[in-house]
Amino acid sequence: MTYSDELKRRFQNALMGNYGLPPVAISEGEGRHVTDVDGDTFLDMIGGIAVSSLGHNHPALVQAIGVQAARLAHTSNLYLHEKEVELAEKLLELSRIDGRVFFCNSGTEANEAALKLALLAGKDSGKTKIVAADNGFHGRTLGSLSITGKAAIREPFEPLGRDVRFVPYGDADALKAAVDDETAAVFLEPAQGEAGVVPAAVEYLLAARQCTAERGAALVIDEIQSGFGRTGAWFAHHAAGITPDAVTIAKGMGGGVPIGAVIAAGPWAAALTPGTHGSTFGGNPIACAASLAVIDTIERDHLFDNVLALGEHLDARLAGDPRVAEVRGKALWRGIALTEPVAADVVAELIGNGVLANAPRPDTIRIAPPLTITQTELDEFCDKLIAALDEIMPAPGARP
Repeated sequence: MTYSDELKRRFQNALMGNYGLPPVAISEGEGRHVTDVDGDTFLDMIGGIAVSSLGHNHPALVQAIGVQAARLAHTSNLYLHEKEVELAEKLLELSRIDGRVFFCNSGTEANEAALKLALLAGKDSGKTKIVAADNGFHGRTLGSLSITGKAAIREPFEPLGRDVRFVPYGDADALKAAVDDETAAVFLEPAQGEAGVVPAAVEYLLAARQCTAERGAALVIDEIQSGFGRTGAWFAHHAAGITPDAVTIAKGMGGGVPIGAVIAAGPWAAALTPGTHGSTFGGNPIACAASLAVIDTIERDHLFDNVLALGEHLDARLAGDPRVAEVRGKALWRGIALTEPVAADVVAELIGNGVLANAPRPDTIRIAPPLTITQTELDEFCDKLIAALDEIMPAPGARP
């Protein structure tokens, strides 16, 4: 029995079963690679589900965390500290929102806070309805779950006690019809990550902005997976030229350290008054220092240029393969749709060949590698993906 096998046995005995049994027991990471407890190395093409923006053991992140931990590790929300102010100011700059920031620890918490501020802002005018999209994912706590459009994970916990209308993602007419004078907020992802990286058309986001503005409802854009450079820009919705009333963020903003936030404008920025919401660990000094290091490194090393160029390279490498129906998304936030529902088998084959990826849908492989990935490493992924496809779904005329 390997140490991985032993650790998996202990995992099953000690941890709850909500994740199943993970296939790899990771011990350490360096750059774009991780090593398991038995010494086997893997190219990390999922980045902790779009979290490890700078890869593993990046010196800027390590230094920022170490220096801050040695100086001040925690304050609670009873006191303020320098790094949370610096980070909030930077987020307002990057988001192009004239407003305020609330810090928390995760994406689901960010959406919980956004839901609260939308309902509080609309309370006096009787706005209680929330509109969200089919197949959208906004989190698993009861509030964020109520606006998550994946019935399989929502329905076991119903009723959730909230007035939510789900509409087809990308259907502007359905969205406009659902938004009325009782609507407090519309929650949308600019690209649905858990649905297999399905991006919204610019026209759809423009329609969402128009109809919410007309009805006095908040437009909340969930950038938890798509933000922080994943699509070659700070936020994916910037491509549509819109300014939401609130943006929720997490994942990549901490580079691996848990942190989330809501950036809000106008009456929504003022909705959370003393006593209405809080977080003991929100705005933690170490997490804020880590996020500032991520932002500084992305800017200093021009990582947007890197991911945009490599996104084009990925398209060129996979173009014409008869097993690939389409490659959705932009830059290095991609859903590789297959012509057959064998994504889980392909991912298992990739793991066996030293590559970590993810299958959010039966026919889709999702990748979200570190923004620091090189072309050589991306070519390694493409070579091994094609080899895995040859093994799982061989087709005459497929590229070697």
